[in-house]
Amino acid sequence: MELSKIKLGFAPTRRNLFSADAAIEYANYTREKMDQLKINYVDITDINDEGLIFDDKSVILAAEKFIKEKIDALFIANVNFGTEYSVARLAKKLNVPVLLWGPKDEHPAEDGSRLRDSQCGIFAIGKVLRRFNLKFTYIQNSDIDSEAFERGLLDFLKVCNVVKTFKNTRILQVGPRPFDFWSVICNEGELLEKFNISLSPVPLEELMQEIKKVEAESDPKVKQAIDYFNENTKVEIENSDLVKIAKLKVALENLCIKYGCNSGVIQCWTALQDLIGILPYASLSLLQEEGIPFVCETDVHGVISELLAEAASFGEEKAIFADINCRHPYEKNGELLQHLGVFAFSTSEEKPILPIRHFVFDYPGSVAFKAKEGEYTLCRFDGDHGEYNLLLGNARTIEGPYNQGTYVYMEFENLNRLEFKLVYGPYIHHVAAVKNDVVPILYEACKYLNINPDFYDPIEEEVKAYLRGDDLI
Repeated sequence: MELSKIKLGFAPTRRNLFSADAAIEYANYTREKMDQLKINYVDITDINDEGLIFDDKSVILAAEKFIKEKIDALFIANVNFGTEYSVARLAKKLNVPVLLWGPKDEHPAEDGSRLRDSQCGIFAIGKVLRRFNLKFTYIQNSDIDSEAFERGLLDFLKVCNVVKTFKNTRILQVGPRPFDFWSVICNEGELLEKFNISLSPVPLEELMQEIKKVEAESDPKVKQAIDYFNENTKVEIENSDLVKIAKLKVALENLCIKYGCNSGVIQCWTALQDLIGILPYASLSLLQEEGIPFVCETDVHGVISELLAEAASFGEEKAIFADINCRHPYEKNGELLQHLGVFAFSTSEEKPILPIRHFVFDYPGSVAFKAKEGEYTLCRFDGDHGEYNLLLGNARTIEGPYNQGTYVYMEFENLNRLEFKLVYGPYIHHVAAVKNDVVPILYEACKYLNINPDFYDPIEEEVKAYLRGDDLI
């Protein structure tokens, strides 16, 4: 995992009624553990002799340092009872996701005295963080070398990666939505006002101009794309069409760079085929493979879904973007997920094919393969009437009949529950799916994103139990 992408501000805290030496000792244990895990953190050992938060001066100095270092999140380690109002003031100044944890208290001394009372202080900190209207994530009161601490810390970094990705998203929008797709209507102003998600709209004509520039410059990236297809896919199309696919991929990538976008959507049919004579899906699949999620039918909420799904595991698994399309012919809880492409190539269970045509459109540029078998997380960010949700759940792959395009069959615990969610909304039939169980990560991230987590199966209590570490007690 690319843990270095998230910069954590480390803020251990103590209260003067308890042992300062014991607090320093446990703060150092925590530093050593984070070093072992290769956590990218900003320390405060230089703000005072103890490297701890316990008064207004330490709050001011720590805040100045963390702001200068542009931290992505704050880690409050309650290394003795802690000073609840100091760390709350610090968190309020920073406005980033907050992690709260304190080490399990040791056995009392023979005379009945205790060094830290960190759990008791955690109760106080939690209450005061609420008073300050601060959202936070809590790791159970546990030993520094426990699995509960390590898993909780790493999961929090994944949550922060989702939050950081979401809040720094700029989407290249190539063309308006296809007329027939009213279901992908989105509110551009609302996405910006609520979430700082911005669109960079460009007309298809600007894409055509970029393709011409690629042709004129004989961009080496075109050769790289052609080489990728020839080496990693079974190419059944004419070489002239393969060149078009490569140039389209490079042109879209160039426009993303020009407009500072980390993702994109495109009006994939039918005007594009009139202009360049190909479908865009092979180009989009390669962009997805290279870390630029790019989806079809100008589905802005769809590409946001894909960004979130991949961010939840630091991109360890590439996402597929699929239509939830039709019921399995003989498995009552089975469903076909498919498209003409827009599955990253590494999600294929077999060597991908670039076929001559797809039965829906008589043009080259689609992709054909079955996705890898396994357990998947599905998600869909969507909303209307000013309210936004993230639909979440799991499914596992099953066998099913061959389909053209990119596809996989999945079995759900109860397909009716998913079907009714999609019909009643606010969702549509496009979902992102990743071969990883990241439901708890996405669920926890929702609190920081001001969107509502919504499960299509009744698993919320199971997810909460995982986040509490019930399985590790």
